[in-house]
Amino acid sequence: MWKPRIIVQNGRSIPFDEARIHPLSVGTAYGIGVFEGLRAYYNAATGRLSVFRLEEHLTRLEQGMKIMRFDDPPSREVLREGVLRVVRENEPDDDAYIRLQVHIEALGMMATTGPVGWVAGAMPRERSPKFRTGLSVGVSSWTRIADDAMPPRVKATANYHAARLATLQAKADGYDTAILLTQQGKVSEAPSACLFIVRNGRLITPARSSDILESVTRDTVLVLADELGIPVREETVDRTELYVADEMFLCGTGQELVPVTQVDRLPVGNGQPGPLTMRLQAAYEAVVRGTTDAHPEWRTPVT
Repeated sequence: MWKPRIIVQNGRSIPFDEARIHPLSVGTAYGIGVFEGLRAYYNAATGRLSVFRLEEHLTRLEQGMKIMRFDDPPSREVLREGVLRVVRENEPDDDAYIRLQVHIEALGMMATTGPVGWVAGAMPRERSPKFRTGLSVGVSSWTRIADDAMPPRVKATANYHAARLATLQAKADGYDTAILLTQQGKVSEAPSACLFIVRNGRLITPARSSDILESVTRDTVLVLADELGIPVREETVDRTELYVADEMFLCGTGQELVPVTQVDRLPVGNGQPGPLTMRLQAAYEAVVRGTTDAHPEWRTPVT
């Protein structure tokens, strides 16, 4: 497996291990940062890498910086080139996971809004060992953060503290990961992935009002499902709907698209990855890797 050698920090390419910010910087002290996780996928037939849905990730990052009121943030053009540059200069021979992060780099108070620093790093990231066989999940006693407290549509570093608590609890309880409910007791998402269920041949996912991250991968699945003729609804989902679902899967840049076969130790459907899930997983794999001609606009070549 390849190893990261270079990181791009504030526009400079430096050795990966030499990236530094002060430990008392606002970004570190208060978790004041926004980030995107992206993937560059390798196409064996062409020998080339392409970053998946780069522009959509940059749009969401810009929205996060706006809501966080960052002063003089880096431009889209600067960040786009940083992503492509860090992949190019690391010369990976396989897929790469990319972390693009913008944070308050200086010392200051909690409400300090600048100056802003940024990094783009590329690393290998293995797929979940349950990618084919399915995850076991438990509904967490921790609730999902709410828009009127820590807006989940902002992909902020501090937001993931709640996800970490839910993940640690799930693993201690013997599950692979967790499902978080809203403060109203409705299904939201997993700690780092959105959720879909299948009932009676229809694909259902919690609506944006269910305190979800406005996920690029979720949007990809919605588009692919529509193109495959799979009916889809975005709506409020009850906890007990998880128990009676025919199929279930999680999706996100990190998770990709992985089936769920057990919830609270109850089998999902027949306890095996379902046919619609695997059909969507195959479609997702083809479009991200570029083994299909569909949606070339979603793949930015690394040149």
